[in-house]
Amino acid sequence: MGRGRQKAKATRQARDMKYFSPATDLAALERELSANKPNKDEHDEYSEHAEKYDPYEDGFGEDSSHS
Repeated sequence: MGRGRQKAKATRQARDMKYFSPATDLAALERELSANKPNKDEHDEYSEHAEKYDPYEDGFGEDSSHS
């Protein structure tokens, strides 16, 4: 026995956390979302290695020497 007070406190704390909504700093959010977007026209330094190290390649394809 004696669990009633503990459970009531836990329920109250859970309810407080569930419905708590802190103030949103929309200016900070806008700064974060608009900050330094990467240029998609730049050359990806790893693109030349993408085919060589394909994670889905098993090494036993048609052009493999393991016939």
